[in-house]
Amino acid sequence: MTSVTKVLPRTGSHRWRFGGGTRKLILLVHIVSVGVWVGLDVAMAVLIFTAMGTDDPHVRGFTLQALGLVTVWPMLTAGLLSLATGVLLGLGSRYGLVRYWWVLTKLVLTVALCTLIAVALRGGAAEAAAAGRVMATGVSVAWNSGDMLFPPIVSSTALLVAFALSVFKPWGRLRRGRSRGGRS
Repeated sequence: MTSVTKVLPRTGSHRWRFGGGTRKLILLVHIVSVGVWVGLDVAMAVLIFTAMGTDDPHVRGFTLQALGLVTVWPMLTAGLLSLATGVLLGLGSRYGLVRYWWVLTKLVLTVALCTLIAVALRGGAAEAAAAGRVMATGVSVAWNSGDMLFPPIVSSTALLVAFALSVFKPWGRLRRGRSRGGRS
């Protein structure tokens, strides 16, 4: 039994799809990577809001140091794994990669979030962790909590939207520029 099967669509061109076992394995890795990403996002939110809400400089320092550990590289790894498995699922399933609006929207959201992690969150998390190391020694350091307030809100909202798109699959197919055989 092969893990990839050939399917002949009505147009006569060859298109491959994953066999059941391979598709389920990729789907499992996709779901787990998104779950890890959401978990890291929640941990980031807890650490940021704990640092913002405490008056104890030691607690603030330790939470900001922990923020440096659970954000950028673990989140980016989970996001890129989610992106890679999502692309594989899109290419190897009937939904396609850019055949439906909801799939395209999820793809854009995932690419945007991964880019934001690598570009915007990396600097803020590094600054927060550096400030946290100093705070943990008991030295008072000014930390602008506003810089780190939006990442967990934006990321959580975007991931929730992606989840909802996966469940409800709204909006239907993208329109094609030309129709094939009277179908669009």
